[in-house]
Amino acid sequence: MTTLEMYTDDLFIGGDWVTSGSGTFIDVTDPATEEIWARVPAADANDIDKAVQSAHRAFHGTGWRDIGAHARAELMRKLADEFEARSEKLANIITSENGSAITETRLAGGHGAGLLRYYASLADFVELVDKRAYPDRAGHYTQVQRHPRGVCALIAPWNYPVALVMIKLAPALIAGCTVVIKPASETPLDLRVLMEAAQAAGIPDGVINLVTCTRHEVGHLVEHPLVSKVAFTGSTEVGRLLAEQCGRLLRPVTLELGGKSASIILEDADLSVVGPMINRTCLRNTGQTCYNSTRILAPRSRYDEIVEMVASTVAATPQGDPFDEKTVYGPSASVKQFRTVTDYIQIGQDEGATVATGGTGRPDGLDRGYFAKPTVFAGVNNKMRVAQEEIFGPVLVVIPYVNEDDAVSIANDSPYGLGGTIFTSDPDHGAEVASRVETGSMGINFYGSNLAAPFGGWKDSGIGMEYGPEGVAAYTRLQSVHRQGEV
Repeated sequence: MTTLEMYTDDLFIGGDWVTSGSGTFIDVTDPATEEIWARVPAADANDIDKAVQSAHRAFHGTGWRDIGAHARAELMRKLADEFEARSEKLANIITSENGSAITETRLAGGHGAGLLRYYASLADFVELVDKRAYPDRAGHYTQVQRHPRGVCALIAPWNYPVALVMIKLAPALIAGCTVVIKPASETPLDLRVLMEAAQAAGIPDGVINLVTCTRHEVGHLVEHPLVSKVAFTGSTEVGRLLAEQCGRLLRPVTLELGGKSASIILEDADLSVVGPMINRTCLRNTGQTCYNSTRILAPRSRYDEIVEMVASTVAATPQGDPFDEKTVYGPSASVKQFRTVTDYIQIGQDEGATVATGGTGRPDGLDRGYFAKPTVFAGVNNKMRVAQEEIFGPVLVVIPYVNEDDAVSIANDSPYGLGGTIFTSDPDHGAEVASRVETGSMGINFYGSNLAAPFGGWKDSGIGMEYGPEGVAAYTRLQSVHRQGEV
């Protein structure tokens, strides 16, 4: 493990590091070694109140919402530069927190900077005043304008702890909102790098606040009377609870939740194209990616061939020390997630699925760390738990289908609808098939989110959209001002 010099006694509130009053701490464990390597304060309700009050003052008192989107955009570009300059430090911290491969975590700084720059480019969209004529009354029009929502609570998961904050922070900032960020308990340290960058970039005090706390304290943040908007990425189970809280409060909430996406391999697919995409579209980040296509749907006529291709690809993929640049599969991010994954591998075997590679027990040579065997199940039907429930680990199921209608039916037979892929030699036909799948996004022969296009889930995979102009719209309120005159 890379040695990291971390100062972890404080919370970031009002533009400065502030000592928590709770006197309690959260241990941070390296999942590759099972060793505790850092501690952070566990904020209490009083700490959270201070953070929200700070964000409220910055929104109402120091003029963040009033300086205009173009002035905010300039500061965001400075923040992007400062953040990107700290990419290597950031990558080392994330890998030590959640065990993601260093080649993956080195993308976090550039991705976050890219989001800041993209949303800075939408300043005109934020400031646009849309004048609309009355269709039934001459000489009258309405100007429709956007206003920032106010203080936003941003709650992040542990799998991509920086990226899934930046996808919320960047649109909130350009909209004119201020924020309180609550990272996952497993990954509380990486966002300290963002706070350092914010200070260096001259982001006004109180615009961005950071509180580390346990799950038990999240309710104080979500229900704080000065919070105007909540955004959360995480499990569907927790998302439902937050939706109930926000619904009772009539508080807007964006939820990006679980997934069990399908990868439909059509009859004409070139497996030399499919094979290299398995680890990018199906098992990215050791299977700990919400949109991973963890159900592989194969035509019955090519089923054995595809099972062999998937199993051999997974079996040949390097697993081990996440700081080794050759590693693709690291450990599960926590002992809890490790147990979940290994339990599901046993469940799959108990349900009668055939282990094509992997299975129960530890991988050879990895006796320490939260490493599960990357597993591919064959002989799976879509009613099995391993086909219906999100596992969030290195486990794939390969399900046979009879024809395209059957494939679409199987893909749609899921409580989730987040991502998915179609593999085919005819991309136009693939796009036609994709349009029949009940999901928020699909890729043809690859999967990759576009910063300028909406990303979000259908069904149990969430509420609302992130990325694109749709992402910034979620952090604004619309106001109609009716006027006399011609447009």
